[in-house]
Amino acid sequence: MSKPKLTVIDYGMGNLRSVVKAWEHVGANVRVVERPEDISPAEAIVFPGQGAIMDAMKQLKKTRFDNVIREWIAADKPFFGICLGMQVLFSHSEEGDIPGLGIFDGKVERFRLPKEFKVPHMGWNHVSFSPRTPIDAGLEQVDDQFYFVHSYYCVPEDDSIVWGKSVYGGKEFVCAINKGKVYATQFHPEKSQEKGLLLYKNFVDSL
Repeated sequence: MSKPKLTVIDYGMGNLRSVVKAWEHVGANVRVVERPEDISPAEAIVFPGQGAIMDAMKQLKKTRFDNVIREWIAADKPFFGICLGMQVLFSHSEEGDIPGLGIFDGKVERFRLPKEFKVPHMGWNHVSFSPRTPIDAGLEQVDDQFYFVHSYYCVPEDDSIVWGKSVYGGKEFVCAINKGKVYATQFHPEKSQEKGLLLYKNFVDSL
C-alpha cells in the first residue's frame, strides 16, 4: 500500500526540516516544492509559515503560490496550514495593515494583554477542540498541550469554521479552524510531541 502524498510548500521563508520530518514520521510521502507547477500529484498540501505576514504575502505573490492555495481550498482539497499558514488565510492582518489571501472572512489581531503577560505568546498551552473532528480523534480535552509561538491571533467572522480555542493572559482566542477538508492551527503540531504527531497522523489517515 502506497503512502499518502503530501506536498509541503516552500515559498522561500523558514526551515521546513522539522515539519517534513514530523509528517514523514506519521507515514506520509512528503515532497517539498518551490514552484506551483510541481504540486499536481499531491493528495494534500501542507502550508507552514513563520515570520512576518508582510514578507510571507510578498513571497506568496512572487512565487504564484497565492492563487494556487486559493484554488486548492476552493476545490475543498485536503490542506493543512500551520501558524502563519493559518493567519494568511484571512482577509486582513493588523501586522503591516495588509490583506491576506481572503479565503476566509476575518482579521488577524495582535494580543493586547496585561503587562505581566509576554508577547509573543511562547510555550505550551491547552487547546479545546469543538466541534470534534476525525483529525483530533484520540485527544483528551483535559490535558492536551500544544506549542505556540505567536503575537497575533485569528478572529474569524464565521464561527462555523472554528475548530479549536485556547486562552492566554485571560484572553480566549481561536487557535484552529476547519472547513471541509481544510484544517489549520495557530500552534505547531510538529513541535508538540505526541499530541501534535497524533493530529498529523489522523490527517494522513484521512487521505
